[in-house]
Amino acid sequence: MTFAFSDIPTLSGKTAIVTGANTGIGLEIARALSRKGARVVLACRDADKANAAIDEISTGPERADLAYLHLDLANIASVRDAAEEARKEKRIDLLINNAGVMFPPLSHGSTGAELQFAVNHLGHFAFTGLLLDKLAENGGARVVSQSSIAHRDGALDFDNLDASQGYSRSKFYGQSKLANLLFAFELDRRLRAAGSPVKSVAAHPGVAQTNLTRHMGLAGKIFGPAVGLFLNSSEEGALPALQAATDAGVQGGEYFGPYGFREMSGKVSGPAIATKTAQDPLLASRLWAKSVEMTGVDPGLSPAD
Repeated sequence: MTFAFSDIPTLSGKTAIVTGANTGIGLEIARALSRKGARVVLACRDADKANAAIDEISTGPERADLAYLHLDLANIASVRDAAEEARKEKRIDLLINNAGVMFPPLSHGSTGAELQFAVNHLGHFAFTGLLLDKLAENGGARVVSQSSIAHRDGALDFDNLDASQGYSRSKFYGQSKLANLLFAFELDRRLRAAGSPVKSVAAHPGVAQTNLTRHMGLAGKIFGPAVGLFLNSSEEGALPALQAATDAGVQGGEYFGPYGFREMSGKVSGPAIATKTAQDPLLASRLWAKSVEMTGVDPGLSPAD
């Protein structure tokens, strides 16, 4: 089952929220959804960058229905405010949790967690949880969690989520991307057990050109453009998330990535491989409970049997 840009269906009448949609892969996801007629809400931290992205998308040939939603995933108060504002939408059909940070200097979110874990996982966990009842309206939405092939080397260290016992940029990034997959699969299990019409799906972009390399200094300035030339552009990296969001045949609990060598690149997307660790329901349940504790947001879904 492979998927190309030409396979994205018409989305007229649908509303999508895309986090981190002001640049890179998020911008390309928003652009593609808008081209197919969806109303797209760009949920971003920086208003100027989000509005610039809206202006850019609006210059295309399609009639764009675009809006900005302020969302700072590192700040749970901002997440709560954003969810309250998002609930005013007439409908939400797609929630694409795409935003992320990679390899920053050590810093923390409002929960006290290291920034990558705070933004990439906890912020999205809370935002999704606060919107679940809205997402269940109109026949049920899809929640797409953007992970990474970096999850393969990821490991959760529940005793060091604040990095007080040591900080490795790459290890904490892998941990956050593993958390994204664990959450996506656990959310699907709990939604199914509750009989919810909402589907939880996951994706990853392979190795794609993105501004995530901004914290890599000179290496990032060299590596980023090279990735776009030899592996995936931002547009190509957006395709798996677009498949997860729009392919009519997608089932809850599935995971998609580039359909190429070791899932690093590809002109089409298809089923991706998650590690056994990412599919561990006991680990996922523990992460869920810790996420509720750290964010103060309980999605209200009981564990699946």
